[in-house]
Amino acid sequence: MSDSRIAAFYRKSIADRIEALVARKLIDAADASALLEDGQLLTPELADKMIENVIGVFGLPFATAPNFRVNDRDYIVPMVVEEPSVVAGVSSAAKTARIAGGFKATSTDPVLIGQIQLVDIAEPDPAVQALFAASDELIELANDLQPNLLARGGGAREIELFKYRLPDGKWTVVLHVLVDTRDAMGANIVNTICEGIAPRVEAIASGRACLKILSNLADKSLVTASVKIPLAGLAREGFSADAVRDGIVLANEIANIDPYRAATHNKGIMNGIDAVAIATGNDWRAVEAAAHAYAARGGTYRALTSWTVESNGDLYGEIIIPIKVGVVGGSLKSNPAASIGLRIAGTKSATELAELMGAVGLAQNFAALGALVTEGIQKGHMSLHARSVAVSAATPAELFDQVVEGMVDSGDVKRWKAHQLIDELQDKAETKDTDSIFENAVHGTASGKVILLGEHAAVYDRHVLALPLESAVTAAIVETQAGINLSIPDWDIEQSFTVKNPARGGAGEALALIMRQLGAADRGFDIRVRSRIPVAMGLGASAALAVAIIRAFDKLLGLDMDNGAIEKLAFECEKLAHGMPSGIDNNIATYGEPVLYSKSSATRTKPIPLAEPPPIVIASSGIRGATKEQVAGVRSRFEKNTELYTTIFDEINEMSIAGAVALKDCDYDTLGSFMNVCHGFLNALQVSTPELEKMVEIARANGAIGAKLTGAGGGGSIVAICPDKVSEVAQALHAAGYQIIRMRDR
Repeated sequence: MSDSRIAAFYRKSIADRIEALVARKLIDAADASALLEDGQLLTPELADKMIENVIGVFGLPFATAPNFRVNDRDYIVPMVVEEPSVVAGVSSAAKTARIAGGFKATSTDPVLIGQIQLVDIAEPDPAVQALFAASDELIELANDLQPNLLARGGGAREIELFKYRLPDGKWTVVLHVLVDTRDAMGANIVNTICEGIAPRVEAIASGRACLKILSNLADKSLVTASVKIPLAGLAREGFSADAVRDGIVLANEIANIDPYRAATHNKGIMNGIDAVAIATGNDWRAVEAAAHAYAARGGTYRALTSWTVESNGDLYGEIIIPIKVGVVGGSLKSNPAASIGLRIAGTKSATELAELMGAVGLAQNFAALGALVTEGIQKGHMSLHARSVAVSAATPAELFDQVVEGMVDSGDVKRWKAHQLIDELQDKAETKDTDSIFENAVHGTASGKVILLGEHAAVYDRHVLALPLESAVTAAIVETQAGINLSIPDWDIEQSFTVKNPARGGAGEALALIMRQLGAADRGFDIRVRSRIPVAMGLGASAALAVAIIRAFDKLLGLDMDNGAIEKLAFECEKLAHGMPSGIDNNIATYGEPVLYSKSSATRTKPIPLAEPPPIVIASSGIRGATKEQVAGVRSRFEKNTELYTTIFDEINEMSIAGAVALKDCDYDTLGSFMNVCHGFLNALQVSTPELEKMVEIARANGAIGAKLTGAGGGGSIVAICPDKVSEVAQALHAAGYQIIRMRDR
């Protein structure tokens, strides 16, 4: 490849990145199709033939790092890694290294060590002498076992011998057979040789071979990579070139005297090397084990790299590390992703691949140290980490960059923050969208509700304590020629129908009822609805929808309806939705006031003036609950055990009345206790679920003094009261994957 540099590679789409690799003839059209269209290169069927008990394929990001130049040749490096900033860091380091010609790398022959451990040795020295005398014989025997390897220029090269005293005082003699495995990693080759020559070794040494296997301390396969970086290429914003250079040298020196620092220093190196090993189908665990064992070879764990200052002031870096990899055999034949990785790397031999990996490790170390001694590791890492968090939060593609930027700017790179930003951005987008599409529309708005105390008991003429969720639903209406078009994108509802034939059991049926009652059944309308509360989550969405639409029609038709008439019509809509509603939802949707409500008499419904917004958190489980089914289920159990259920409803009623006083007086400890007890009753009524119980426990564990399900149950939402702990409880529930609902519109 003539040039590994690709301008603004990280800004390109996945398709454009793949096309760039095709243009450089690193991969072909079939590879491109597999990467772009199939997505999953390794199928479960193939995986099932590679290991045991397969149940699926676990994916990791497959990336490429451009800009590399090693031994005067350009490379684009394949990398498989899940940690943000690794690929960006190594690519940037490779770009800097090009200033002085890139990296230089050399390596020893690709030799792997096989070990035969002999025990039951009476005297070790005679055994060692006998085995040494038989070295030529043993090498010949080893090569007879692998004639194809010998034909490819590899094979057994040398015998080494060691003696060690075991803890019980007995001796063990260890024979090393050094095997040049050429382009194969060689584990199976060496293990076959060890097992094949073991009987002869036992006979010569008069001992027993208890272990016959390769060693992953591949210190006969050493790679040395180096780089010179001119002082002029080291300056960063706010940091002089001298400061960067001297900081990197000092950081390396610290790693050589402090094993705790050395562990992180070397882990950074392996971030790069392991990623290439995985991408090319090599045993990254073996490479990792060899590297760390080699770092501790002198009895103290030290840095694998060395950074020094040249006589002219330039920075010189070097790494010496064992790397034993292969480009043939093993998983390469069964894993198509590994084959693509090797084609991208363009390495023709195991030695060339090992040298490239050594350069990647050195580049990664330069990137990490450069960040550590200047702005810190977090600044560059933060944006990339934010991208991962945005993905985990299922951020819509059109909002992705804004959510990432918002998290970084706020300093809260957390999933709860991503969800918050998504909600805010969607609210803004929907407002703009509605305003542009319905520029001349009339609007109606209604509140949702959150019940603090009294669910289900309210159906049986007991009190319920509830708060409004202000401006929860807004409906915009424009008149058209004919037919009804209803759009509620927040609830995934897009319907077209006529008043005579609405979809039964849904929003369309309620809309048709409203239009008949208001004398608009023979006219056509486009109706667009925005909602900041989810549907079927116990937050009064259906009643809020009905009230918002009624108010919009009231304005459009010039009816001048009062709130009593609006609430009455909304209640009829609630009957369609829920069968036997308590009436609290349509009441609070209409009036938008905190209320102690009872359906039997308007005089028993009391608005509650609040001195302050109560410190509550509302969280949605994402699991829809069917109010009609839950109400019917409680009705059935009530009829079977009327006395017990009447007692429960009476207790809930008393708590609702007392809770209203506590709410008005800001006595949150008392209110929280009532909420906890009420949740216990609702659980006994069999309307809670394992998911709701989990959410309640999370809220309480993070500072809520009271938490309970809210609404009919069977799914839906919870409400928690948390003085001085609102943020902590909201964050914990967000982190667990639940949607936080705001009390007020922003």
